Amino acid sequence: MSRIPEEVQQEMLSRLRRIEGQARGVQRMVEQGRGCDEIVHQLASMRAATQSAALFLLKQHARDCWVEAESQGAEQPIDDWIDLVFKASP
Repeated sequence: MSRIPEEVQQEMLSRLRRIEGQARGVQRMVEQGRGCDEIVHQLASMRAATQSAALFLLKQHARDCWVEAESQGAEQPIDDWIDLVFKASP
């Protein structure tokens, strides 16, 4: 398994920090007794942000796999990549 490149790692950390902030915001909303519609809206935003982060990482992983497979003259380990895609799917 290849290591995440530095620029991808920084982008992922940025995305995860935003999601973490959203989670804290939802916790505050619950503590404050805010309406269900507001809370559900924020949870949906968190879900979209999480899905976007997963797809970003999958795209990077796919690119890395293709480059590595090409450089080694090996066949693409497509089954492993497909398994990852299904794990990331809602």
